[in-house]
Amino acid sequence: MAASGWAPPRLDGFILTERLGSGTYATVYKAYAKKDTREVVAIKCVAKKSLNKASVENLLTEIEILKGIRHPHIVQLKDFQWDSDNIYLIMEFCAGGDLSRFIHTRRILPEKVARVFMQQLASALHFLHEQNISHLDLKPQNILLSSLEKPHLKLAGTSALHSTCPRGMRSMCSVAPLSTWPPRWCVSGSMMPVWTSGPWESSCTPPFASRSFTELEEKIRSNRVIELPLRPPLSRDCRDLLQRLLERDPGRRISFQDFFAHPWVDLEHMPSGESLARATSLVVQAVKKDQEGDATAALSLYCKALDFFVPALHYEVDAQRKDAIKAKVQQYVSRAEELKAIVSSSNRALLRQGASARDLLREMARDRPRLLAALEVASAAMAKEEEGGGEQDALDLYQHSLGELLLLLAGEPPGRRRELLHTEVQNLMARAEYLKEQVKMRESRWEAEALDKEGLSESVRSSCTLQ
Repeated sequence: MAASGWAPPRLDGFILTERLGSGTYATVYKAYAKKDTREVVAIKCVAKKSLNKASVENLLTEIEILKGIRHPHIVQLKDFQWDSDNIYLIMEFCAGGDLSRFIHTRRILPEKVARVFMQQLASALHFLHEQNISHLDLKPQNILLSSLEKPHLKLAGTSALHSTCPRGMRSMCSVAPLSTWPPRWCVSGSMMPVWTSGPWESSCTPPFASRSFTELEEKIRSNRVIELPLRPPLSRDCRDLLQRLLERDPGRRISFQDFFAHPWVDLEHMPSGESLARATSLVVQAVKKDQEGDATAALSLYCKALDFFVPALHYEVDAQRKDAIKAKVQQYVSRAEELKAIVSSSNRALLRQGASARDLLREMARDRPRLLAALEVASAAMAKEEEGGGEQDALDLYQHSLGELLLLLAGEPPGRRRELLHTEVQNLMARAEYLKEQVKMRESRWEAEALDKEGLSESVRSSCTLQ
C-alpha cells in the first residue's frame, strides 16, 4: 500500500523504517518482520508507475534469477510481494553497509584483508559463472558487508544480473559508465566481472575516471598501458593479478579459469566449512607416507595440508576449536621441519651426484648460446638455494631457466645432449616444486602465527583504522 509524503509504504507482515538508498526505479528500506523472530530485512520497493516495458522485463529477470540463487556471498531474495502501487523484493539485510563506504572510511584496505574479500567475491562470481549469469555492474557500491564485527562480502546490485545468452545482453547499457569502470561496449558480457574485479582490489579508483562520455571514450580507445601506483606497496602476486585484470585487450586479459586459480585469489583455499576436513584428509595421507619412510611425499602432503589449515583457522569462530586447530598446526609444522631437513640433505647429495652429467651437458652446449645461458641461470638458482634463506629468489631463477629449457628441449634433436637435457629439466622441475612448497609452508606458518595474536575480524578493524 502506498504512503503519503516521505513516509515509507506499508506492507503486510513488515514494519518499514529508515531508507537505505534509492535509484531510478526503486527505493530500499530497512524493515522488521512482525513475526516473533523480528527478523531484519531490506525491502526494495519498485513503483509500478515508474516502469516501462524494458524495466518490467529487467525486474522479472532479476526476480527469476534471484529465486534460484543461494550462495553465502550473494544477497539473498527471501520473498517478493506486490500491491496496486509497488512491487516489493524482500532481501537479506547487510548491516555493514557497502564496500565503498567501508574503504573510504579507512582510506585503504591492507592487502591481507583485501585478499580475503577478493576470495569471497571470486566465490560469488564463480557461482554465477557456472550458472551462465553475468553481473553487469560490479563496483564497490554493489558489494555489501554482512556486518562490521565479522564482515563477509555479499554481492548486491541484483538488477544487473543477466543471463549471458544473447537475450540477456540487451540490457548491457543499463550500468553507469562514467561513475564505474569502462563502458561495456568494449568488453564482452561474460568477461565483465573479470575486468571490473581489478579497480576496487587496490584503490577503488576507476582507471578511466572522466567528466564526459567523450573524454571517457578517448581514454578507453587509447593504447596507453594502465599503470599501477607505486603506493601502497603490493605483493608480487597481487600486482600481477591487477595487471592481468586491467589488460585492455580482451584476448590477452586473464580468463575466468585463470582468475579463479590465480595464486592471489586461490579460490581452492578460500576459508570454508570444508577447509578443516580437506586438511585432515591430507594429514592422514602424510602420516601414512611418513610411516612408509617416504620423506619427500610426506613433506609435500604436510605442506598441502597446511594450505588448508590456515583457512580453517580463518573460518572457525569457536575459540576452543580454533585453539585445537592451532595445536595441530604447530605439531604438523614441527614434523614438516624435521622432514625438510631430511629431504634437503638428500637433495644436496643428489645434486652432487648429478654434477658430472651437468658439466657434460654444459660442455655439449657450447655451440648453443641460448642453451648455455639457460643452464647458467639454473646453476645460479642452485647456488642461491645452497646459500639458504633465499627460497623465493632461487625459485624465480629456477622458473626462468625452466621456461627456456623446456622450449629448447622441444626443439632438440634425438641424441646424447637431448637425453642429458631431459634429465636436467626433470631434476630442475623437482627442485622448483620442492622450493615452491617450502615458500608456501613458510607463508602458512607465518599466517597461522599471526592468527594467534588477532582474529580476522579484529584484523579488519585494527589494521584499517587510521593511525
